[in-house]
Amino acid sequence: MMYDLSDRLVIGIASSALFDLTDCDAVFRERGEGTYRTYQEAHQDDVLAKGVAFPFVRRLLSLNDLADPSDPSVEVIILSRNDPDTGMRVMRSIEAHGLPISRAVFRQGRPSHRFMPALNMSLFLSANEADVRKAVADGLPAGHVLETARVDDEGDTELRIAFDFDGVLADDSAERIHQSAGLEEFRAHEARNATTPHHPGPLSEFLAGINRIQRREEEERRKDPSYQPRLRVSLVTARNAPAHERAVRSLKQWGLRVDDAFFLGGIDKAAVMSALDPHIFFDDQVSHLNGTAPATPSVHIPFGVVNAPRPERA
Repeated sequence: MMYDLSDRLVIGIASSALFDLTDCDAVFRERGEGTYRTYQEAHQDDVLAKGVAFPFVRRLLSLNDLADPSDPSVEVIILSRNDPDTGMRVMRSIEAHGLPISRAVFRQGRPSHRFMPALNMSLFLSANEADVRKAVADGLPAGHVLETARVDDEGDTELRIAFDFDGVLADDSAERIHQSAGLEEFRAHEARNATTPHHPGPLSEFLAGINRIQRREEEERRKDPSYQPRLRVSLVTARNAPAHERAVRSLKQWGLRVDDAFFLGGIDKAAVMSALDPHIFFDDQVSHLNGTAPATPSVHIPFGVVNAPRPERA
């Protein structure tokens, strides 16, 4: 029987986001592809250490216990620049860590994001910034995983996901006004258009998939009042009143939802992230992520006007 991905939350992930490839990358940069391939083959049985996105992926896959084992809600597929031979170490490390990931695409040096639509992916994560930018330029939902010093608490079963709004869940139309006309005009524009929903942004379909799993948790809780939901979603945005209302109304009209909302109005997001402690945070602005990344697994979504190349000075 054909395995249908259409009703599942499908995530594509590069080995660089799932595992710590620092040593491997050093071999590639310093000694070339041939030596790198030899190195990987010689170390096939050496288990790779956990990377930045590992805690997020592990917890997300654990939510498959809400579904029939033959019909999981979540599918994670490796999208790798490795060739199949050197990719063996990745697959063996996945098995050693007990992750239920069985599908992979190995492209031997070529980017693989073009296969995202065919695989029904609503998100691609990689530590290779160039690959992520190419995917976003092609209109695909992708994020650049940044380095972090956070150590995962394996005893914590809850999965906490945090999103920025503009350029992440919504498009960048409001941000364009902010950039061109300033903060006060941005706020006035958003107040005037409070009842008009934004167009969805690059990660709106990913949030829709997360919300489907949350509804399954609600069903489980109705059947078993002792069940404690494990998936929690937060909105953390630099918006504040009066610009907050359009964000809330947009989510509602898209049929999406968040559990918590932080309208910070310029307050440093890093301090809030430290208290919120999400397992992954998505934002389109590097200036915000420079503060959050050291202690919070953070993902840059290089979408929209704030990530457009700046014109060179004459």
